[in-house]
Amino acid sequence: MMQSLTLFGYAKTTRAIAKRFGPATFFDDKITVPHKDEDGNFLMPPSLFDPTKSLVEIPSPGFPPNHPLIQQAQNLISEYDLFLSEEAKTIFHLPSSIFHPTKPYSVWISGTNGKTTTTQMVTHLLSQRGAISGGNIGTPLADLDPNAPIWVLETSSFTLHYTRFAKPDLYLLLPITPDHIAWHGSEANYIDAKLAPLKMMQEGEAIILPKAFADRPTHGFKIPYDSPIDLANYFGIDQQKVHFEGAFLLDALLALSVSKILFDTIDYDAINAFQLDPHRQEKIIDSRGRLWINDSKATNIDATIQALTPLKAKKIFLILGGDDKGVDLHPLFEAFQGYDLTLFAIGKNCEKVAQLAEQYHIPCHMAHTLEKAITAIDTIHTTDSVALLSPAAASLDQFSSYAERGNLFKETIRRF
Repeated sequence: MMQSLTLFGYAKTTRAIAKRFGPATFFDDKITVPHKDEDGNFLMPPSLFDPTKSLVEIPSPGFPPNHPLIQQAQNLISEYDLFLSEEAKTIFHLPSSIFHPTKPYSVWISGTNGKTTTTQMVTHLLSQRGAISGGNIGTPLADLDPNAPIWVLETSSFTLHYTRFAKPDLYLLLPITPDHIAWHGSEANYIDAKLAPLKMMQEGEAIILPKAFADRPTHGFKIPYDSPIDLANYFGIDQQKVHFEGAFLLDALLALSVSKILFDTIDYDAINAFQLDPHRQEKIIDSRGRLWINDSKATNIDATIQALTPLKAKKIFLILGGDDKGVDLHPLFEAFQGYDLTLFAIGKNCEKVAQLAEQYHIPCHMAHTLEKAITAIDTIHTTDSVALLSPAAASLDQFSSYAERGNLFKETIRRF
């Protein structure tokens, strides 16, 4: 039992740590009066934090770096450091009892768009080898089986920002485009967080990364790529046998690359059997034979650009907007050039989208809400056009999640 374990943010990741190693002490802005929860953890307001009485501090991954608690912390580590770093255990004198004797082989997957799908695909291919997935995909490391031989971890820039000692055994980096700028403070800081593992990786440990970052120093073995064909050529994968398109083709080839590196196998039947999650370029045909595409999980500009690519020859009614997290949307509007697009702006950045549309001479309707956007599109949509929900923004300004946003989209369309 770790009496001096300090956790910032009373959230899923930190609560899982407390459940496994507690009781612990939580500090959270929502707590105003000190008290205990049902598990015996101390819940405290941030004003009572005393760094001299804390053995180690672990933040919830999304806990902002400019928070006063982070600024005061003297022994800050991430959940990855807690579970995957012997160095952290030694430096902070953490009890050996919280670690399993054998550390699992870890595959970290990061980038801006496609992390979840790639993590799922890798786990799908390696499941017969005992692989399990966790991290940003929804399962905290504290809830993962320490006896599993392989941990496939979807790894956010938030987690990487706080990770000081742990490193992957194999690192997959998808393309990086601007995202979470407000949280990181700048695009450069965001990119640096994504590339941080390279500094710690050693000879014999592979890194698959975009060619744009191939010059970054590391002792690991770099495998750079610009497109799926680069990976297909390097690993001897027959791209024609892989039944995915667009961004999902890159995800699939990355997953096959991991299988090739670790076990020298390329299983086309297994990868083609993988089922994509809802809200990822999910096609719906309404009662009048019109195509609607639910891409609600497109919460950044790169995801929306990828969704548009296979629709180049179509008239597109694009529902765009939400909480863009401070990202510069000019690159998105530059990518719109050459498409037959009409925009329907919704959410927090509705006016911002409309202003950019005027600047780039793209027709735009300020719908404000998803329901109004769908209603407006319904009056002009035909069997020759495509209606696409691909917001390039987070959903929390109007919804509880991207899934709620996508479900409302589908439920409304089913009424037609």
